[in-house]
Amino acid sequence: MTNIPDDQEITRLSRKFGFLNALEHDGKASLGSVVGRILAENLELRKQADKIKKIVTGELTEINRLSEEEQRIEFEKEFPGELQRQLTKKKENSKMASEKKTTLPPLEDAELGHVVTRFPPEPNGYMHIGHAKAAILGSEYARMYQGKFIVRFDDTNPAAEKKEYYDAFLESLRWLGIIPDLIRNASDDLPKFYDLARNMIVSSKAYVCSCTQQLMRERRASGQACEHRSNTKETNLSFWDEMVDGKLENSTLRFVGDMNSLNTTMRDPVLFRLVEEAHPLRGNSYHAWPTYDFDGPVEDSLDGVTHAMRSKEYELRDELYYSILDSLDLRKPKIIEFSRLQLQNTTVSKRNLKKLIEEGKVQGWDDPRLPTISGLRRRGFLPETMREFVLSMGLSKVESQPTWDLLESINRKLLDPIAKRYFFVENPVALEVEKSPIEKVMMRLHPDFDYGTKVIETEGQFLISKADARRLSVGSKFRLIEAYNVEVLSITESGIHTRRIEGDSGEKIQKFQWVTPKQSFHLEVIVTGPLLINENYNPDSLTVSKGLVETSATALAAGEIFQLVRFGFCRLDSPGVAILAHK
Repeated sequence: MTNIPDDQEITRLSRKFGFLNALEHDGKASLGSVVGRILAENLELRKQADKIKKIVTGELTEINRLSEEEQRIEFEKEFPGELQRQLTKKKENSKMASEKKTTLPPLEDAELGHVVTRFPPEPNGYMHIGHAKAAILGSEYARMYQGKFIVRFDDTNPAAEKKEYYDAFLESLRWLGIIPDLIRNASDDLPKFYDLARNMIVSSKAYVCSCTQQLMRERRASGQACEHRSNTKETNLSFWDEMVDGKLENSTLRFVGDMNSLNTTMRDPVLFRLVEEAHPLRGNSYHAWPTYDFDGPVEDSLDGVTHAMRSKEYELRDELYYSILDSLDLRKPKIIEFSRLQLQNTTVSKRNLKKLIEEGKVQGWDDPRLPTISGLRRRGFLPETMREFVLSMGLSKVESQPTWDLLESINRKLLDPIAKRYFFVENPVALEVEKSPIEKVMMRLHPDFDYGTKVIETEGQFLISKADARRLSVGSKFRLIEAYNVEVLSITESGIHTRRIEGDSGEKIQKFQWVTPKQSFHLEVIVTGPLLINENYNPDSLTVSKGLVETSATALAAGEIFQLVRFGFCRLDSPGVAILAHK
């Protein structure tokens, strides 16, 4: 027989897993994560889930007040050697995971222990599902080969970047369960970039140009060389120094490419441009900022990246990527390309997403209609769903737009065994069962797993949804789920009058969820639809369903995902408001 831990042991486990979770997540432990780890210790504890949540909440309140250093000291004092054991276990698990079969194909020229991958987002918006694909693939391959995974912010466009966006990306990565080995910023390396740019000028691989953007665009399109190409090295170096000092206006540093190339990206692209807006991290310390065409390959090489993963949309820039590294005599990583991830009826363009937000068509970056990670999380998708969804597509280069149905089917499979069930009645209609005595109906919170029970007292007064009521006529028979069968005697404007009947005599019978007037409360459910129809904004993409939910649902915590019977899986967004994830 399994021994069930007492309150003292539950408190000990709360502190142990609380400290570990806090130290893994910047000093802030998560209630859900800690409760989940305790329940995993002993399945019998599921019967005491509410009590465990209360104990854990109390301990985490104390733990989260401490600084990370205080948490570490206190943890070592209470659990000597446990932190080191957990670190060792984590490394062993990582090694075992890398040895397991994976859906990902092997990487070309990859050596165990020597693979370095990276995820280089620009902090000019929130992380979306397309970014998640790149981050998950990079992280998975690094773990698969016991290598190193770097998150490097490509923050070299001060005009578009905000500190808020750095933080949002890191929070989304944490939620996805992606733990990088190194986090850094391209903007850390401006002095290094300047030195390399100077080397390119000296070796006649770059020149300073003062052409307008329009003129530059026209000449590149026609293959006409810029007159500044013939500047002397001395002139270019002098102009470059003025650019770096912010004393030269309307100038760029351009790569000496091939103006006759059929690949137009090779026609003297811009490597540096002047940006006077303040940078969110560097302020006004710098004036000349590199383009992604420059800092991308340079940083990949200097960071030791062995396999640079990026979406197929950059395919035409591969030649430029390697040409810049050749001109600087820098080591060349191997580029691994995959198809861009774009769900149907939405957009992952940060420019378009910003426009929708600015125009007030969506509520913000975490609007549940958006394919941002914060939006998907708020709607009720699990991080495991994102990982399984991405890995199911692997490194395919075939361009496609998966439907939401695929993402939802994965999420449904993962939610079904863990989501508690509750009754919700949309647009309630009164239903009376004549001569029905007061009795208690006991129901399980999950039909297959022991997450506890709920008891609802009935006395013949019920409420059912308007949609179900419309399906009834005099003589209709149906079952009040988990209660009993009834037959309709009459239907009036004030409600439906029924009588109780025994059994179902083998005939198929409709089943309706219900609530009682005395044991229910108002709930609004936000229902999302396609954000875009034929690439145009859909003004009906968000509706609200109003109704009543059984009182036992008051035990739900904000952020918890549950199932409303015959309605769908939902996430509690705030008291009295839920968001429908999907059916």
